[in-house]
Amino acid sequence: MAECVARFLASRPRTVRWLEWLAGRRYRLAAFPDRERPVVVIASRERSSARAEQVAHAIEHDWAETPPLCHDAYEEILEQAPGLIVVQLRRKNVCGCLGHRHVLVKELPFSEPQDAFGDASVGEMDIAFDRVESWLAQPLMETALDSQFIAGSRRKEFHDQQLRFRLLSILLHETHHMVAPQAPEDVVRERSLTFYREALAHYVEVARATMSFTIDRSFSRLGKE
Repeated sequence: MAECVARFLASRPRTVRWLEWLAGRRYRLAAFPDRERPVVVIASRERSSARAEQVAHAIEHDWAETPPLCHDAYEEILEQAPGLIVVQLRRKNVCGCLGHRHVLVKELPFSEPQDAFGDASVGEMDIAFDRVESWLAQPLMETALDSQFIAGSRRKEFHDQQLRFRLLSILLHETHHMVAPQAPEDVVRERSLTFYREALAHYVEVARATMSFTIDRSFSRLGKE
């Protein structure tokens, strides 16, 4: 599926692609490693390419590192999701929200049915990267975990991983809304927050188990509480 989308984007008229390039619009394809669909198209400005890579990394790599509990929570949702999900990556939303599910697909290359997509439907959402970056999804838990780090080699790694799990949880949250638009917001939110909490806790548990505490002193309070 991802190859079909890539060929479609490359096969469009040269003028269209040139104008798109001049406008700074870029598309990054990403897919979950354990399934063919959905394929995620991350639409961003050229200056946001590093942010798009963070989203792609969360889908292509971090999803696989989450525990089975996290996978099970979204197995049915991902099975029922549109075959192609467009993510409009923004810096901020005027309303201050982390993201939205779009009722209509607005990204031009995907706004109309294409033979290249076969029977795959298309859904669209936006994610406000800067807003997600500053968001404390689980304030007490995140503060407690962050306080375990000092300015060591694992602190930046922890914060980068934290951000990618936030981005992944928002992506899954809005995908849930696509699949079940009538589902109550509190139900959808609780599932995505639980995903984030369990994924982050699992990451910290693995980091603690694999770290050499005599050499890498990134954790400052382990075993003291």
